[in-house]
Amino acid sequence: MDTAQHTDTTSWWGRLTERCYTASTATLARNIKQQAGASYDALINDLERPLEPRFEQVVARQLAASQPAHFRPANTLMPVMMQRFGLNESALEEGGVINHADYVALRDTCNACAAVGDCWKAMRASAELDECRRLCPNANAFDALAAQ
Repeated sequence: MDTAQHTDTTSWWGRLTERCYTASTATLARNIKQQAGASYDALINDLERPLEPRFEQVVARQLAASQPAHFRPANTLMPVMMQRFGLNESALEEGGVINHADYVALRDTCNACAAVGDCWKAMRASAELDECRRLCPNANAFDALAAQ
């Protein structure tokens, strides 16, 4: 086999492999969610874990479509989001800056957020404050708390 033919075959095989991976990524993520629930929960709750970009996109879409029973955005995403606004969750609670009912309302809003998949990706990517303001339904409240 000459070099040109070998290179052509190799690139063809590479493209086929890429297409197969891309086509199977959603099935892979769905199977992990269904068959390895604890691993899936650990994966979505660890915002630092590196993920292959296409797999990360599929997981974000899954989160947007339906949140797993053990995933609470207020536990995983809200503390990181608050940091983007210059807030420390425990200092807010302990310092009396926010009353319990208001804090619960912020958590409820976060847990009911329609943008949870986008937020998950943004928090994983260390999104800038402008993007956080665009995504977060609690942004105005966080801005007001940061101004205090």
